[in-house]
This record gives sequence, C-alpha cells and structure tokens, in this order.
Amino acid sequence: MRFYTNQHKFYCGIDLHAKTMYLCILNREGKIVLHRDIKTSPDIFLKTIAPYREDIVVAVECIFTWYWIADLCSEEGIPFVLGHALYMKAIHGGKAKNDKVDSHKIAVLLRGGMMPMAYVYPSEMRSTRDLLRRRNHLARKRAELLAHVQNTNHQYNLPDTGKLAYKSKRKGVAERFQDISVQKNIELDLSLLDHYDQLLLRLEHELSLIAKIHDADSYFRLRSIPGIGRILGLVILYEIHDIDRFPRVQDFVSYCRLVKSAKESGGKKLGTSGKKIGNAHLKWAFSEAAVLFLRRNPQAVKYRDKLMRKHGKAKSLTILAHKLARAVYYILKRKEVFHPKVFFAK
Repeated sequence: MRFYTNQHKFYCGIDLHAKTMYLCILNREGKIVLHRDIKTSPDIFLKTIAPYREDIVVAVECIFTWYWIADLCSEEGIPFVLGHALYMKAIHGGKAKNDKVDSHKIAVLLRGGMMPMAYVYPSEMRSTRDLLRRRNHLARKRAELLAHVQNTNHQYNLPDTGKLAYKSKRKGVAERFQDISVQKNIELDLSLLDHYDQLLLRLEHELSLIAKIHDADSYFRLRSIPGIGRILGLVILYEIHDIDRFPRVQDFVSYCRLVKSAKESGGKKLGTSGKKIGNAHLKWAFSEAAVLFLRRNPQAVKYRDKLMRKHGKAKSLTILAHKLARAVYYILKRKEVFHPKVFFAK
C-alpha cells in the first residue's frame, strides 16, 4: 500500500456526495482554516479554495462520484489524491460519524502522510473501461437467461436442448413445453437472448476498434498468449492501463488478487486477509485465461497435470493463473510477445 507523503501548505479533505461536499482545509500546523459544506459545483469548489490555491492538495475517498473532481483538479493543476476506501479504516472508527467529522479525518490523514492511495485512472481511457465493465455485466445477464431456460427444461424432465448459446439451437425450444405460461416464459428468455446477442456482438466490435486506437501494440501482445482472446485481452488491457505503475511483478499479482496475505502477530500465523483488496476484474480474467490456456494445448495440460499431482486440481489452476499474470507483466514491461519456451522453462 502506498501513502501520499508530499508536503504542502494546505491540505483539503473532502467528504464527497452526489449533491453536496464537505470541505476541511488544514494548514501545515494542523489548524483548521476552513470547514464548510458546499454544493458539488466546480465553480463553487474553485471559488471556495481560491485563497489557498498557492499550494494545496485535495483528497477524497474512492466512491462512485470522484470522476468529476479528479478531472477538475487535473485541468486546474491541483494535486489530487484518491483514498483507498478499504484501507481508510480511521474514517469508520470513532463514536460519532458525519460529513464534518469525515472530512476532517481525511484532511488529517493527508497531512500526516497516512493517506492510502488508490489509482486515479486517467480520463482518456476511463470511459472505455467503464463501457467494457458494462459489457461484462450484460454478458452475465445473458448467461442468467441461458441458465433459466436450462433449469426450466430440467424442471419438466425434458431431453437436453443442446448449447443454447448458439442461435440455431433455440428453434422449437419453447414449443416443447405443454403449459402456455411456461411457453411464454421461455419465449421471453429467448427473445431477450436474441437481443443480447446482437447488442454484445456490436459492442465487442466497437470496443476492439477503440482498443486499437488507445494501445494496439499492448492489445496484440496480450492476444499472443494462448487462451487470451478478444474479450480477456480487452479486460486485461483496460484494467491495467499502465504496467509501469507496478514497480515489481509481486505488486502486480497482488493487485490481481492472485496471492494471499498472511496475518501474523507475535510470531504466530493467524490466517490470511485482504481477499477484497485488488482488482476483481483482473482476478476473473486470469482465472478464465488459466482454463482457456489448457484448450488444445498439450504442453500446458502436461504442465497442469504436474501441478495437480502436487497441489490438487483447484490449486493447480490458481498457480497457472498466477503464472499467466506474471507472464503478462513481463510481456508488457519488455514489449515482447508470448514465448512458450520461456513460460514452461524450469
């Protein structure tokens, strides 16, 4: 975890909400020079901090409303710090909790060099990343529709329908059920599936074109890895953004939630922690890539079998996902493509 330790004349902590924002500005000595609730307006915010603009740093907790103020500070040349919500435990402690108290705590953490930093994703690629996340959400909704049709089919003990993910397999599926209401239920699912198919196909094509504009070299380097296709390549590319923000490969795999953090005290191990610290989208992407990496890849299957004999099936896939993440790190760092000989070398 990285902390913001730069020194300034003034430290501005903001408890940010959709319609209001509570500001607390401290000077170098820790004295409160401003403590006020204002509307979430760029003009009002800039006017409020104008007397302290000479040397001020602004910090907010990482919640869904931080985009506009991060972009505003970037445009105005104001240092901006995004606080990691899961690490900012000091905000959630104390007997009383309100906007005024929270803004003061953020300012105190910032001034004391104890503000845990989250990554401020640049605006140039941030909207595309959010669009890609929305695509993945819709893909899960499509999967729920497929599961509902299959489960209904099993409820009435009917023969297997085949892979309904393919449109050609959906013809006559609703007519298999005798009850009119069940038919209508299945027809609704199939109609939504057809709509999702068209929507996702068009969206995936557009996302691929945008990725080639943003960083075509990294995108195609990622796709040189067996098992990483168009969608996984997009997810990994946009969730990482800049591989140089990870000084070591250990930092990267930790961010991908592919390592466990030990809890120790007094020489005793108390288990693990931090399962929710990191990027859930990269965790999913590398878990999927580990499974797809084995398809039509005898060398990979042989390597997985060796891991499985020692660690078991589940852990072998986790180790493979970890190894793929390390490979991605070095591929992007060194600007190379995937080399099987290097990957499987002892």
